Amino acid sequence: MADRGRICILYDFLFPHTIGGAERWYRNVAERLALAGHPVTYLTTRQWQRGEKPQLEGGVEVVAVLPKLPPYTPSGRRRILPVLLFSLAVAAHLLRHRRRYAVIHTNATPFLPLLTVGLLQPLCSYRLVVDYHELWTARYWRSYLGPVGGTIAYLIQSLCLRFPQEAFCFARLYEARLHAAGVNGPVRVLEGEYAGPLEEPQPRPAKPFLLFAGRLIPEKRPLLALEAFALARKRLPELQLKLLGQGPLEGEVRAAVARLGLEGVVEVPGFVAAERLQELMGEALALLHPSSREGYGMVVIEACAAGTPAIVVAGEDNASCELIEVGVNGYVVPLPQPDLLAEAILKVHAAGQELRGRTASWFGRNAGRLSLERSLATVVATYPPVPAPPAPAAPPAPFGAASS
Repeated sequence: MADRGRICILYDFLFPHTIGGAERWYRNVAERLALAGHPVTYLTTRQWQRGEKPQLEGGVEVVAVLPKLPPYTPSGRRRILPVLLFSLAVAAHLLRHRRRYAVIHTNATPFLPLLTVGLLQPLCSYRLVVDYHELWTARYWRSYLGPVGGTIAYLIQSLCLRFPQEAFCFARLYEARLHAAGVNGPVRVLEGEYAGPLEEPQPRPAKPFLLFAGRLIPEKRPLLALEAFALARKRLPELQLKLLGQGPLEGEVRAAVARLGLEGVVEVPGFVAAERLQELMGEALALLHPSSREGYGMVVIEACAAGTPAIVVAGEDNASCELIEVGVNGYVVPLPQPDLLAEAILKVHAAGQELRGRTASWFGRNAGRLSLERSLATVVATYPPVPAPPAPAAPPAPFGAASS
């Protein structure tokens, strides 16, 4: 086709119809490439009313190959059927337009769409660019899907690494894993996904509450946060907890609040508006973020951008630890134990406004490298610049004009 240089951004969700970090990332990448002059198609599922047409900056073409299906099980895990159907629809689209795209830029998770475009790469002759927000170990896959399902998933993930590709990742943890796994292509680390103001904040005095913000799923460990808070409150009886989020563990969280006798001092309001979350970020004593698995840790940066230190838990799948300079903008707890988390809470309280000032200074020093703008510029720079259109030919001299 005439637009053989077209870039295809492939992801099954589109912001703001679905809200999440990857959704924001791919919309930003698509729009930035289009504004740089590249013809861009965003291949996705339809998440809007029939007859509507999403409008993206730069004239990005949005193509829905499948209606959106419920993506998660009641336990909060991705359902396989919607991903499988999306992958088959992508294959049909690429086979119908096999010479249309010069580049497919997609995500490594879930991996079935990546498997599809990798297998079709020799036939369709496109360059493959893959973002690895995470790369799971065989052990984690087995814990997630069981011995059989996890082993199959890990083998498919390993196959996807063999396709010729250019890889981006968002943490040194996953850069090392990609190299160790033998990814077939260069790896670049993008440290920035933060889209907020980059100025060093003026930290406000803390109010006596901790903040938890995330989906209520096992990986985020909201129950561990509750247990640690209960222990810390024995030393700090004025302390409260605002536990923000929704998910399959909400019932267990509310039951634990009652069991621990924390009614009236723990709020579980679900998700809150962005303006309210930003306000709470600036007022909290600390962000309590005991997650076991993070591909990046955006909420940690958001807390630091408000001058609020964060408490995280070390773990082989937790990249958010890379964002903490111990004693400067928070603490890394070595093990997921309530007493150790409670000890870190007491350290934050004892450090007071001085720690908040160090946190603000840390953000000021690091904001540039953590900015979304820097990562987008890095991605766009890996694409060949769009040739400038040829200058129009000079009009012919009028008939009979004198020549020099």
